[in-house]
Amino acid sequence: MVKIGVLTISDRASGGVYEDLGGKEIIAVMDDWLTCEKQYFYEIVPDELELIKDKLIYLCDEAGCDLVLTTGGTGPAPRDVTPEATEAVSEKLMPGFGELMRAESQKIVPTAILSRQIAAIRKKSLIINLPGNPKAIKECLLPVFPAVPYCIDLMGGNYITADENKIKIFRFRYEQNKASELNLTKLCEVSKNIFAFKTSNSRQTSERRGSVYNT
Repeated sequence: MVKIGVLTISDRASGGVYEDLGGKEIIAVMDDWLTCEKQYFYEIVPDELELIKDKLIYLCDEAGCDLVLTTGGTGPAPRDVTPEATEAVSEKLMPGFGELMRAESQKIVPTAILSRQIAAIRKKSLIINLPGNPKAIKECLLPVFPAVPYCIDLMGGNYITADENKIKIFRFRYEQNKASELNLTKLCEVSKNIFAFKTSNSRQTSERRGSVYNT
């Protein structure tokens, strides 16, 4: 089962001032794309560095999430500290995710350059920061998600599958290995058939010889 952490970072959503739409949008997108069995760990925290760090550690270390998707707190405002919290708990940074999300979002809205979202690895969890705007969540996930399942494979996480009509994931080595295994299986089947054929012929020859000797 794939475990997905969903962490909304927002002072107002955590305080009940308004409904959290960002976290719900993440879950809606994952439900729409993924075909594998999955479990969500959904949390909401205010824009407090230590609280964000604590929740990220919980989702990665205790809940054992394969993928942690955050929403909110990635801009230039004084209380936007999600990237700082993510980097503080990470073991490796994955800069390509943030670079690609900004590049693609820039084609849609010029203020995308203000986003500071990053991605990182902690143990066997991949953490990806997403914007707080619900509409921008899918826009950011579309260009990067094809690489997410393979990244999690390499980290030793659970196997993610998706509806290819909605999002096409890429597994280069897996497809090669799958083809090799298929060829090996076919070779074994051919070898068994050849062995069975030779054994059958040998048995028939022996029987014929026995019949000659007995006459």
